[in-house]
Amino acid sequence: MTSKQRAYLKGLAMNLEPVFQIGKSSVTPENIEAIAETFNTRELVKIAVLKNCIDDPKEIANVVAERTRSQVVQVIGKKFVLYKPFKENPKIILPK
Repeated sequence: MTSKQRAYLKGLAMNLEPVFQIGKSSVTPENIEAIAETFNTRELVKIAVLKNCIDDPKEIANVVAERTRSQVVQVIGKKFVLYKPFKENPKIILPK
């Protein structure tokens, strides 16, 4: 992903509300499964890490991205954004 594409996705993600919250138990198989299912209906997902989670949000973002086969767009504070295009007919068209 180029920096121009990443900047475009960041712009789209600004107005999104977090769909999931990761709490004290950090990343669980249930979290991963629910996030993976969300990528069936959305290409861009924002996730919040709660204050009671002791793990680093960057590490959590990388683990979730790896397990859901998505890409980390950005990590800001305790929130991060993941992107996974639809296999057929992607809604978000990235600039070249």
